[in-house]
Amino acid sequence: MRIIKYCINVMLGKRPAKTPPEKISEEAQALHQRKKDSGEIDKVKAREEHEIYRETHNKKWRKRRWFSILFINLLFVFSYALDIQMLEGALTASRFLGFHMADLNSALQVMLAFKTVLINLLIGFVTVLLMWLLLGGRTFCSWVCPYHLLSEWAETIHIKLVEKKIIKNHLFNRKARTWFYILFAVLAFGTGYTIFETISPTGILSRALIYGPTVALLWVLFLLTVEIFYSRRAWCRYVCPIGLTYGFVGAFSPMKVNYNAVNCHHEGDCRKVCLVPHVLEWTIKGRSPEINVELGPDCTRCGMCIDVCPTDSLNFHFKGLSTKK
Repeated sequence: MRIIKYCINVMLGKRPAKTPPEKISEEAQALHQRKKDSGEIDKVKAREEHEIYRETHNKKWRKRRWFSILFINLLFVFSYALDIQMLEGALTASRFLGFHMADLNSALQVMLAFKTVLINLLIGFVTVLLMWLLLGGRTFCSWVCPYHLLSEWAETIHIKLVEKKIIKNHLFNRKARTWFYILFAVLAFGTGYTIFETISPTGILSRALIYGPTVALLWVLFLLTVEIFYSRRAWCRYVCPIGLTYGFVGAFSPMKVNYNAVNCHHEGDCRKVCLVPHVLEWTIKGRSPEINVELGPDCTRCGMCIDVCPTDSLNFHFKGLSTKK
């Protein structure tokens, strides 16, 4: 529970701190000391293993995620276009085979705006809450959200421009997302309008795919332009309240990414590819409080860190079912 509380605070914007020695288990302390003593041997081994792995690994989790995003969003499109009524509505609110489903953040915004709880909205909220509680909370972001896919492609361009020194990446305080979360909630309650839903690229893209493009796509294009030329993954990292809502759910989900410190070389490739690198602070040499530790609730379960890890130190873990630690 202590670690969960700490990770939630980090998700809300607290800067990750080095784990105090008294909070590191004896087993973990022994491992950290052994790695410290090995010094350059680990670095040489790490370089060799990573060079080999970069040439051979196939990024299987990224391929699965991209398929998932495309499949789910196109299911909305074909269901509407062919009028088969399998999946009606959009990502913000829908019905799957007649069962009401509502995006958690959208439902909260509506409740605040109308200051009442509609029965169908409540049913959809609870259904989706239970589903993402089981599947990992922010899994929604990396496995369903259409903007996440576009932003990931924009990120690839951004990184190449930075590497060529054409542009510089600009970082902001992560607490901004928490303040935006509060701001959008206050605006919904005070104005009676779900203002965030008007500017949410997730909702805009979902509706555009299903019902046809609108001028609102210019806003999405603007966000992608900012992320390509100014700040890497800016919307998801510093603004979007959807990720924060699902992050709270993910804090109590049995679906996690588990980190095992035994074979880790601590070279940092996992943090370089991560949308939310603060969840991987345990991978920094000497930081992990236990031999096995779960990543924080801000983790999107995208699997990118797993894809780039040559030592199998990071893996998906489902409490009660997983045998691998």
